[in-house]
Formats: sequence, structure tokens, C-alpha cells
Amino acid sequence: MPLLTRIRGPRDLDRLSLEELDQLAEEIRTFLVQEVSKTGGHLGPNLGVVELTIALHRVFESPKDKVLWDTGHQSYVHKLLTGRQDFSRLKMKGGLSGYPSQAESEHDVIENSHASTVLGWADGIAKANQLRERDSHVVAVIGDGALTGGMAWEALNNIAEAKDRPLVIVVNDNERSYAPTIGGLANHLATLRTTDGYERFLARTKDILDRTPVVGRPLYETLHGAKKGLKDFIAPQGMFEDLGLKYVGPIDGHDIEALESALARAKRFGGPVIVHCLTEKGRGYQPALQDEADRFHAVGKIHPDTGLPIASSGADWTSVFGEEMVRLGEEREDIVAITAAMLQPVGLDRFAKRFPERVYDVGIAEQHGAVSAAGLAYAGLHPVFAVYATFLNRAFDQVLMDVALHRCGVTFVLDRAGVTGTDGASHNGMWDMSILQVVPGLRLAAPRDADQVRAQLREAVAVEDAPTVVRFSKGAVGPAVPAVGRVGGMDVLREPGTDRPDVLLVSVGALAPMCLEIAELLDRQGITTTVVDPRWVKPVDEAMAPLAERHRVVVTVEDNSRVGGVGSAIAQALRDAGVDVPLRDFGIPPRFLDHASRAEVLAEIGLTAPDIARQVTGLVAKLDGRFGAPAGAVDSAQPARD
Repeated sequence: MPLLTRIRGPRDLDRLSLEELDQLAEEIRTFLVQEVSKTGGHLGPNLGVVELTIALHRVFESPKDKVLWDTGHQSYVHKLLTGRQDFSRLKMKGGLSGYPSQAESEHDVIENSHASTVLGWADGIAKANQLRERDSHVVAVIGDGALTGGMAWEALNNIAEAKDRPLVIVVNDNERSYAPTIGGLANHLATLRTTDGYERFLARTKDILDRTPVVGRPLYETLHGAKKGLKDFIAPQGMFEDLGLKYVGPIDGHDIEALESALARAKRFGGPVIVHCLTEKGRGYQPALQDEADRFHAVGKIHPDTGLPIASSGADWTSVFGEEMVRLGEEREDIVAITAAMLQPVGLDRFAKRFPERVYDVGIAEQHGAVSAAGLAYAGLHPVFAVYATFLNRAFDQVLMDVALHRCGVTFVLDRAGVTGTDGASHNGMWDMSILQVVPGLRLAAPRDADQVRAQLREAVAVEDAPTVVRFSKGAVGPAVPAVGRVGGMDVLREPGTDRPDVLLVSVGALAPMCLEIAELLDRQGITTTVVDPRWVKPVDEAMAPLAERHRVVVTVEDNSRVGGVGSAIAQALRDAGVDVPLRDFGIPPRFLDHASRAEVLAEIGLTAPDIARQVTGLVAKLDGRFGAPAGAVDSAQPARD
């Protein structure tokens, strides 16, 4: 009987011998490769933390002791050891989340899956434990990549303040976040990895001196008293100890016995301790180890034996952007690129190969990336900062006060905008068009297809006196959606064939095909519709108000929060222009969305062509004074299912 099937909770690990623990580790790796290859998910990070997770749950008593995971994409092993071994619907509707989830287990705490937050969480929980006189421990697992984030160091500064507050910080050092970790901290950790540690030196010295008559023991005590200077000389870990943090390591992160010993010492210490573990991302799976880009950080469905993808979905939005960036780089020497530890995921890897001296990886530090971009623009360059839409939230103040206030020509490219689905609540890029509406002077483009990504990226980098934003969706990019005309700066995608149409349908970004489907459904009901793509949704095009005035109702459809989104901005523009036309806005309701496929999420929130067409039909019926909305229709001033 496989050992893994006997593990229903962390305490089941206590009965296993060291040999059985090693066997369990191998079983877990086999399970991860077999199961994640069927569903897709974060494979490489979890293969690297198998022994570390086992040791953590052997030494600490979750859920009484809180084991916190930074980012959380390395929590699959934690799930297996806490009773969740059905991975058949991983990241799918009704299945396990790809990150820790409080709804799944009392062993899970942090759900946000944004990096560098775990130490702040740990600091707060440890303070509460102390105030409430609880005897439980707090363990924060953070990767070397996440340590490049400023929030981590703000937290360390506060954690070190209390010398008697128990808190164990486990640095999972695999030299990578997504790609190899870059920066001064990475270099420091590399030094710790490759230098013989003080602890081993001191142990050997103690053994020798203990056998030396008379002077041996006093000499050892003197030597031990000088340990700070010796540590700085032998293994320069003083950076942590200068903050007031006890340092243990580096430890082989795949040696369960060594890990347990180090963690047990840290647990007994009674104050803040850093345990530095060296792990190998993708360990035990050759295809991952051979992947130099990111060690199979995240994979789709793959063949478990070869690691090759089962099917290709064709060109995606990210690759279209990446190819156009190379063309722009060849045309303009002033264009530089910025990434926050995600060179390949945001499509800048090709640009980096072509122009390595013009790419800046700032680590997981979006705030610094935005401020640095302002400096680059001030100094005569045009930076393009490519980042997931959900992660730009972290740099809002810098976009507002450093880039926009100083009228810097910086282009922000937002990947994974709108509903992304399977990665869950914190990865949906559903806030950018709302929070950026308040930034004076900022211009925001939402391309509908690959051709528009290329065109609007070029328009964006041509702006030198204000921030520009280009946002696009996740996954495969569909066929081109041609324009049949233009009004102002807006593309007309469908003309109604009448002078006084019923509906002006404003289509935002990748939802253009769906909006054309809505128009077809309305046409079958005898409702005439104009479909326009604003292209640039901020500022609202001056031609919008007079165009709206020629219609009976305006409908906006966007893959963004309805609160403060494009629909709200257009409504305000119409009011300012004195255009009194009813407007209904469709978008994402103001709530966090559970993980599921993009199509399932859109259906759940009523953002589909049939749902919207039904509600618009009801609205037009009300305007006609007919019998009211058809059965089942919902007033589209509210989302269909909120």
C-alpha cells in the first residue's frame, strides 16, 4: 500500500521512519508529475519543496501552529499532507485551488498569491499570539525571489524588533522565482550557498579543542564569543544578523533529517529565526530540470514522460506583444523593457535575447519598477513595463505620483487582463481599468485582436508626455475583427443600416466577438444595433457623446469591474455633454471570483452574449412601453448573477 494513501493529516507523518519519509517524498513527486500533467498547474516549485514540507509538518503542529506560504504556488505538497489528495480537478470549477484556500482547509491561511506578503502576515499573527498569550508558533515560508520585494524587508525590519517573539522564517532558496533570481540579494544568498558555513567550522573546532588539555575549553569559549566576526568572515550572513535575526543554515533542503534538526532548533529559540534552505526547483523530474527558462514553473497539460505539451492553442496575446516589441526595439534605440521577475511569462524573453543590455529585471518589486521607469523616461528613454494586470495594483501610487504627475512617457503593458479563471481570485485582472481611471493624463488602450495589439502598442510608445497603458487578455488570441468604419478615434465594427438605431453597443477589448454575437441576437428581435470599439477607453473619445445621442440606449460591455470601469466613465462623459440617453453597463461584479475556466466564470457572472442580449431586449421593450421585460430578464444595471 503506498505510503501517501495513508497520510490523512500531518500527524500521520510522526509514525514514519526516516527511510519511509524518503519513500514518501518519491511517491509525492511521482503523484505530482502524474496528476499535474493532466490538469496543468505549478509543477516545478512543488517538486522542489517536498522534503521541506514534510519536515515542516513533522516539526510543527498545524493548524495550531500556522504554516504560511508566500505566493502559495508551492503549496501542493502541503495540500497532500493535510488530507487533500484528489487533484483530478485541480484549478477547475469545484476542484482544488492552485493556491492555499481557507475554504478548503483549516491548515490554509494566505490566499492572495501575490509575492512578498507572507512576512507581514507572520508578523501580525506573531504579535497577536504574544498579546493573547498563545503558545503556538508561526512559520513563514518565503522564496529567494519573493525576498526581492520591498514588503519583505519592511516586514523583516519589524519582525527583528521583538527578540522574544517566536517566528520562524524559512527561506526556500532555489535561485529562482519564475526565472533565475536577479539582484544584490540573490548575489548575497549565492555567497552563502557556496561558502563553508560558520556552524560547521565551529563544530570542527570545538571537537579539536575539546581534546586539547587545559586551554582547549577556554579557547573555544573565546572563539564562540567572537562568532559574529567569524561569521562575517567565513559565511557573510551578517545581513540578517545585523537586523537582529538569528540565522541557521544553509541547510540541504532535500535532507529531511537535517531540515528537521534545523527547524527544531529554530522552534526552540523563542525569537525570530531565519532557516536558510537550499532546494532544487523541478527536482526529480528531468524535463523540468532541463527547462532553463523556468524549470516548469507552471505548465499546461503535458505528457508526463516527456514534459511536452499535449496540444498547442496557437498564437497567444503575450507572444504577439513580444514579437512587436522586438520590431519596435529594432526601429527605436530609446525603447527599453522592464519586468518584475517575469521575463518569459510577459513575453519579453525575445526582446531580451535581441537586446540584452536594454532589459531591466527589477525582481518582485513592481513599485520600484514603476519609479525606475519614471527615471528612465526623464533621462530620455521610453520604458515599456510589462506586468500582469493584477500586479499593477501594487504600484498604483507610483503610477500616479511618479509617472503621471511628472508627465513621463512610460508604457505599461498589462498581460492577463480581465477574467483569467483558473488561478482564482487574486489573479483575475479585473481592477486595472477602474483604478487607472482616476490618473490624470493617463491613456488606456484595450486591443480587440492581434492586429490592434500591434497598432496600439505603437501608438502608446509614441506618447512621450504621459503614461500609456495597453491591456490584453490571457491565452489564445482569436481571428482579426475588422472595422467597417471609424467615428472619431473609434472603430465601428457593425453598422445598423438605419438613421435612428436602437442600441449603441460599446465593446471593450477582447470581448468584441461576443459583442458582435449580441448584436446578431438583438437583430433577430428587431432591435437595430451599432457596435463600436473605442480602442482607447481612457480618455473617452469626444465623438462618443454625439454618437450616443443618435441612439435610444447605450450599452457597454467590459472585462473589468463594473465599479468605476469604462461604463462608468462613458456615463460621466455623456452627463458632462448633456446627452440624456439611458446607459446600461455590463462587466464583472464587485466580488472575488472562484477559480474555474474563463468561460465558466463569465457564465457565472452573466457576461455572455445570450444573457446580455436578453437583458437589452427587456430594456428596449420597456422603452417601447411594451409588456415589460421578458420572463427571466434582469435589469442590466446590476450584473446578471451577483
